[in-house]
Amino acid sequence: MIKKKIFYVINKLLKVRHTFNLNKLGLMFNTDKAVGHYYLPHYQHHFRPFKFKKINLLEIGVGGYEHPDYGGHSLRMWKSYFPFGKIYSLDIHDKSGLQENRIKIFRGSQVDESFLEEVVNDIGELDIIIDDGSHINEHVIETFKMLFPKLKNGGIYVIEDTQTSYWQDFGGDSDDLNNPKTMMNFFKGLTDCMNNKEFVRPGYEQSYYDKKIIAMHFYHNLIFIYKGDNDEESNLVVNNQRG
Repeated sequence: MIKKKIFYVINKLLKVRHTFNLNKLGLMFNTDKAVGHYYLPHYQHHFRPFKFKKINLLEIGVGGYEHPDYGGHSLRMWKSYFPFGKIYSLDIHDKSGLQENRIKIFRGSQVDESFLEEVVNDIGELDIIIDDGSHINEHVIETFKMLFPKLKNGGIYVIEDTQTSYWQDFGGDSDDLNNPKTMMNFFKGLTDCMNNKEFVRPGYEQSYYDKKIIAMHFYHNLIFIYKGDNDEESNLVVNNQRG
């Protein structure tokens, strides 16, 4: 009896320790973010400041395709990593059977604007959005356009599996890397937004992304986009004119 109690306590302590290590959590919950991809060290680096906050995290895509009882591995990982967070997801298939305390799943398309409005209205403010959905280039771009404005200042928007930017069957292109329809070309284009105060274009009017993208981090098949007030002035350009 005493041995069982000791084993139970040790097991609990190991689980608590693992909650600080996303890679170990990913392996524990068997998510492809740890197995097949190597995303979790990057996630840990970027998400560490949110760990003990009461956040709302939305992940697009539950996993498991059409099978109602498959998937949800990363949702359970996020729930364990963020002890005070609420985890939400959406999928085109019915995954309601995978819901549990602090995990809620909506059914619908990631490019259905009215559906996304309903989801955001239900959740409230979003701190983190992760697109691990269809990976179709057009879908990724359209979803970003609809959901990035719903992200809180100080929040992070993540796009996974950007390799499909180069695959034709997902609307990608390996031959023309400047193809405006690919997600990588779209997001690379947004990097200039951060430096819009340096443009020498008198009368230039800032776009929403000029005002709200403050940092972008590109990794192998993974992008992190930080939202905030991009109000740092140029030290040489005033009103998009050089003196």
